[in-house]
Amino acid sequence: MTYFSTKTKIRVRYGETDQMGVVYHGNYAQYFEIARIDWLEKLGFSYKKMEDDGVMLPVVALNTNFKKPAFFDDELTITTMLKNEPTVKIEFEYELHNQQGELLTTGSTVLVFVSMETRKPIKCPDIMLEKIKSYVG
Repeated sequence: MTYFSTKTKIRVRYGETDQMGVVYHGNYAQYFEIARIDWLEKLGFSYKKMEDDGVMLPVVALNTNFKKPAFFDDELTITTMLKNEPTVKIEFEYELHNQQGELLTTGSTVLVFVSMETRKPIKCPDIMLEKIKSYVG
């Protein structure tokens, strides 16, 4: 089953590299976040509006697998894929390619829908679930 996926382009900034000239490993969490917020926006949802509506999405798991390094000024394309239908959690998988199309990094995140009022897990908002289901191929 194929779920909604997106492609997000970013350019590596000099300050994101380490002394060896490669992207510092800690920056990949931010890259995944940029891509995930873009995924939500392309689906038709605003992260800010979700929070205004009382729903938070904290990350509870992050996995990154490095294949090849990314360097300053590389144009990276991050493919963000929904792993399965959301419940109280939503799981994403990522593939990060450089401008030559080489696979550099794969990763995944698990986020949990949480009520800002109670700070307890809640199920995925129905409106989001309906929108996701409309893209299932």
